[in-house]
Amino acid sequence: MADPGQSTGAPLLRFDLDGQAYGLPLAMVERAVRAVAVTPLPGAPGLVRGVINLQGQVVPVMDVRRRFGLDSRPLSLSDHMIVARGPYRTVVLLVDSVVGTVAAAPLDWVSAQGLVPGTDDAIVGVVRLADGLLLIHDLDRFLSAAEEEQLSAALASAKGPAIGETGGADASHPA
Repeated sequence: MADPGQSTGAPLLRFDLDGQAYGLPLAMVERAVRAVAVTPLPGAPGLVRGVINLQGQVVPVMDVRRRFGLDSRPLSLSDHMIVARGPYRTVVLLVDSVVGTVAAAPLDWVSAQGLVPGTDDAIVGVVRLADGLLLIHDLDRFLSAAEEEQLSAALASAKGPAIGETGGADASHPA
């Protein structure tokens, strides 16, 4: 993805993790919902918390906290899920809260290269807000190629009644 938000000032969906503001280009977002139960997905990369049944489709749930070096924690009723279109499939991002949209002016955007260590290039920019900095997340870079292959294999081996029918929550009917 080429510098989301930089040249166009495209709106971002703001979400928070441990009090830090992050943004995802609104064009990638399908919707945000309250968290639902997640079914583990054996063989998935460590960044994948599991899967949910989203209106009949098995969708992987990404633990954004792990990607950004934060401690993973148990799912809470106050957590949110962002349904987004990634480069290979629809994914769900597990976040603490969804705050709303932010219109980032092109001049407010700066590259995050070297500013945010340990994010594996998943943070591509920073926008200055009145209440602090918003780190722009690039969903295209969330999983490495090897992690993407591992996820595809795990999803292929998990197809069938074990997911979505016995223990996997349906996000169209939040718990």
